[in-house]
Amino acid sequence: MAVSGGKDSVVLMHLLAKLRKKFPFELVAITIDEGIKGYRDKSVEVAKKNAELLGIEHHIYRFKDYIGFTLDETVEIMGPRGERVGACSYCGVWRRWLLNKAAEELKVDKLALGLNLDDEVQVFLMNLMRGDIARLGRTGPYYEVIHEGLIPRIKPLREVPEKEIVLYAVLNNIEVDLSECPYAVEAFRAEIRDWLNEMEEKHPGTKYQLLRSYDKLFPLLAKTYAKEVKLNRCKICGQPTSGEICKACMFRLQVQQKAKERGFNFKLTAAKD
Repeated sequence: MAVSGGKDSVVLMHLLAKLRKKFPFELVAITIDEGIKGYRDKSVEVAKKNAELLGIEHHIYRFKDYIGFTLDETVEIMGPRGERVGACSYCGVWRRWLLNKAAEELKVDKLALGLNLDDEVQVFLMNLMRGDIARLGRTGPYYEVIHEGLIPRIKPLREVPEKEIVLYAVLNNIEVDLSECPYAVEAFRAEIRDWLNEMEEKHPGTKYQLLRSYDKLFPLLAKTYAKEVKLNRCKICGQPTSGEICKACMFRLQVQQKAKERGFNFKLTAAKD
């Protein structure tokens, strides 16, 4: 499972550890260290402490080791908005890439994510309002196995409100990191979140009803928009991609080129294969 050290992933780790006592299964924690100074160090330590407390095998995968540079270095090279791409876009692509690579290396069957009800409904509305219906057909309540190199993902907390997760952590004295990423400044998502909270307060059950609507629409959306795509192996990193080079490697090459052009002198680590 992916464990950032934040409330959602840490609570999920505790719940899965409890479940493991009744239904034996192996549980491995994966933490991605993007290299965000003053933020990620603390959350990585929280993830490590909780994994040790629960007796769960824990692995840390760092951008610096596998991408070649940290997210902070990427922002310094490309600027806050990058080459028409923000820090969150680089981070999102690289995190998904590295999570899948880690899961594949560790030979796991499923990758559990700590996405909660609020996360799911926010993303649903954001894609809907952007007119990105095709994306709604590629994500949803479950992920199909579409390539042997893509580890199926599960979302055990997708029906649990964010407030209840925080409450569970407090009542059970679970140490979590509640700090926010300094790069997470997406105004549109914040507006969606505030509107949803307002509607939930006025009309209790709004978030659940939206999630139910999405779940009912998902099979139709998947059938219409999630066309069968032949996936190859990226000729650089070997991860699944629909083209010759995956998005993660394209971004990495882009940043490497920009660093060379701008004459940055900090050491760029050679990415691991």
